[in-house]
Amino acid sequence: MNLSPELMVLMTILVPAFAVIPIIAANRYPNLREGITITASLMLIYLVSSLYTFTRDGGSVTLVSPDLIPGLSLSFEIEPLGMIFSLVASYLWLVTTVYAVGYMRGHHEQNQTRFYSCFAIAIASVMGIAYADNLFTLFIFYEILTFSTYPLVTHAGTVKAKQGGRVYLGILLTTSILFLLLAIIGTWVTAGRMDFVAGGVFNENNSPLVTGTLLVLFIFGIGKAAIMPFHRWLPAAMVAPTPVSALLHAVAVVKAGVFTVLKVCVYIFGLDLLKTLPTTDILLYLAAATVIIASIIAMRQDNLKARLAYSTVSQLGYITIGALLATSAGALGGAMHIAMHAFGKITLFFCAGAIMVASHKTEISQMRGLGRQMPITMVAFFIGSLSIIGLPPTGGTWSKWYLMIGAIDSEKWLIMIVLMVSSLLNIAYLLPIPIRAFLVDNEDGQKSEVKIKEAPLLSLLAISVTALGCIVLFFYTQPLFELALSFLEAAGVPYGG
Repeated sequence: MNLSPELMVLMTILVPAFAVIPIIAANRYPNLREGITITASLMLIYLVSSLYTFTRDGGSVTLVSPDLIPGLSLSFEIEPLGMIFSLVASYLWLVTTVYAVGYMRGHHEQNQTRFYSCFAIAIASVMGIAYADNLFTLFIFYEILTFSTYPLVTHAGTVKAKQGGRVYLGILLTTSILFLLLAIIGTWVTAGRMDFVAGGVFNENNSPLVTGTLLVLFIFGIGKAAIMPFHRWLPAAMVAPTPVSALLHAVAVVKAGVFTVLKVCVYIFGLDLLKTLPTTDILLYLAAATVIIASIIAMRQDNLKARLAYSTVSQLGYITIGALLATSAGALGGAMHIAMHAFGKITLFFCAGAIMVASHKTEISQMRGLGRQMPITMVAFFIGSLSIIGLPPTGGTWSKWYLMIGAIDSEKWLIMIVLMVSSLLNIAYLLPIPIRAFLVDNEDGQKSEVKIKEAPLLSLLAISVTALGCIVLFFYTQPLFELALSFLEAAGVPYGG
């Protein structure tokens, strides 16, 4: 089948969106419903991989709709940062679906059809965000992502779930309407354009005060990046089932946030302008504070998913720091961390869900000695932890390395210290979990008879794949590194590393 690149771009959005119809129609036939979801995810992987090959070989793809209103159209273009995001999201959609089949059935979840259909809409919106070529297009799909994931957050239908959903929707809509939309309109008025341009859209005639204010509006308006104090939606959303947490924390939502931060900083402002703005350093140190404060809060959480949620808030701060350092190495590290964090964090959340399904334990204090019963799960948790910490032999090592170089290049020594201290805090709140699971006896202090009781096979398969991905990204990081370098080249930022 010979498809034009432009048609493939359109199909990356339409395939998951149109899969919703047969998913809903197959409500009474779980095997068929989940088969449709997996088929759609495989088709998306084929499309995104084909686009990656085409653009890697020098091809370019642009798709523009007729004007919706004068001067405003939906516009899409493949560029390397968007390709990183779309590759991560498409591959992890398949893995998360496989995991969800085992988890949702093993946990006897209700409303599974709603889960799969909303997940598909969310992935369609992610493709729209990844390939958006102007702020208007990005904003439309950014909001679709918010609304499509709200039913997933409130999936359980309990009072706590509904309350978490209100916090989730309230913060994300408030930040996007009050700040992000205002920033987009301000950019259009100030620069006269909203498309993503190498070097940024502003010029020397624009007031530093105005552009600095717009930067603040963008950073606070991109609520999905969870910078403090607009981070509470992320811990509130932990009431959702584990596959939803994986979607929120690794596949789609938070990655849409930090992807947007990177894209706005590099293509709307440009790194040269960022260095001169009066508000850049203020936001940079706010992101650094987010990294440290969220890590300290994570250490105090006994609930495993709560600890992982605050860990995500902290890790997102790394990518925001990478953008605001306004150096090529910082942007490179931020782009790579999108993929590295995705594989590390999805592994940890998969393990948390597996522990709950197999042992019905949710508190870390209950997990002593669990490694003997769930060896595969806890080994995977150990590998995911190493990647989040940034230790070999896992992929997180490389992204944190380039972030450190970015801090050194910009002579932001406090940021360098923050990155180092944060890694130590990562060790303190992550590594004791698998260590105690393997080396400490049960709660009563007695060694019980070892009885292997792992999660359902499909969930275990997904956990193994993502854990292996963490290691593969350490030894075979060249394709991701080259994509990140291409991102800098497309943005007109020379890299001297």
